[in-house]
Amino acid sequence: MHPFRLACRNTLSDIRGQGRYRTFTPLRKHADRFPVFTTERDGKPCDITVWSSNDYLGMGVHPAVIEAAAQAARSMGAGAGGTRNIAGTSDLHDALEAELADLHGKQAALLFTSGYVSNQATLTAILRSLPDWHVFSDAKNHASMIVGVKGAPATVHIFAHNDLADLQAKLATAPAGAPKLIAFESVYSMDGDIAPIGAICDLAERYGAMTYLDEVHAVGLYGPTGGGVSERDGVARRVDIIEGTLAKGFGCHGGYIAGDVEVVDFIRSTASGFIFTTSLPPTTVAAALASLRHVRGDSARRTALFARTETLKAKLDRAGIRRLPTASHIVPVHVGEAALCREVSRRLMDEFAIYATPINYPTVPVGQERLRLTPTPLHTDAMMDALVEALRNVLPRDLAIAA
Repeated sequence: MHPFRLACRNTLSDIRGQGRYRTFTPLRKHADRFPVFTTERDGKPCDITVWSSNDYLGMGVHPAVIEAAAQAARSMGAGAGGTRNIAGTSDLHDALEAELADLHGKQAALLFTSGYVSNQATLTAILRSLPDWHVFSDAKNHASMIVGVKGAPATVHIFAHNDLADLQAKLATAPAGAPKLIAFESVYSMDGDIAPIGAICDLAERYGAMTYLDEVHAVGLYGPTGGGVSERDGVARRVDIIEGTLAKGFGCHGGYIAGDVEVVDFIRSTASGFIFTTSLPPTTVAAALASLRHVRGDSARRTALFARTETLKAKLDRAGIRRLPTASHIVPVHVGEAALCREVSRRLMDEFAIYATPINYPTVPVGQERLRLTPTPLHTDAMMDALVEALRNVLPRDLAIAA
């Protein structure tokens, strides 16, 4: 047997033994019934209430968004047909980039095929631009940021999560004249906590560092027009590069960065993850543009999201179900063991027609396994009551009943 095949077999055996082997559940989304999906059970369709979607505002099923995609498909076809440099740029791409730049108060923006690619390609391109970069990365940064940082010959400093004292201590040890970059997120998707963006910008200015902010789990949701936590806190202008996604709050697909025109042009001209990949299809771009324009003016939708989130938290608390405290729209329910987390998720699905994805290592550290619940404006009180009752039935008593 080839050594690689043996390595595959051994690794997969270890993953299964640790209870963290991943299986995919085929779900059919319904534009007129979200967050209700269907799956097949015993050869028959079965309705499932989904509690793990990242379509936080339900914009993926908004009629204006669907119609924009349909019109683009009818008039422009299904695919872009090339890279941005080879017939893959349309007026829709230019319009979406202009709208995204305006959302964040920046001079320019650049589209990527996903949020993962935008982080990886941009960070690697920046950190390859000069010798002797020092990058300061939050300990809980997303995998795409970690890969981007590791893709360049920079000196990497990992600072304790959201720990300003540790960040300052590490900044102080770096050579004064070296180029520096602080990379962090606004809303951390697994814990649901929020970075002190303004205070990090203070340190960046004190030590001459650039700031790179991932707003993936915040754009569309926070701030007066959905510009993210940096807009909410009034500090977007102080952040050098803001990265975001079109796949969560906007309910579509794709990633982007926004910043000064020279910086964005540099990334456009040097980042291989942008240059050598097919452009986002016009259907996706048209849908994202329609969603972005709608969300910017729909403060009621944001208000409804947070009202629904607080209602779910209160229902869980009243039922005595242990959840991790968060200041965001993300509601993690702690389980703490991989096999048990998968079993809880399976029982919710099989016995109660509720879909809540188990979050295991390496997404979270071993021992911090959880269910990650993401209420939307379209989750009803009845859905929440059903979820709470199901959790009381499937969670072990020491987890279902708070001490």
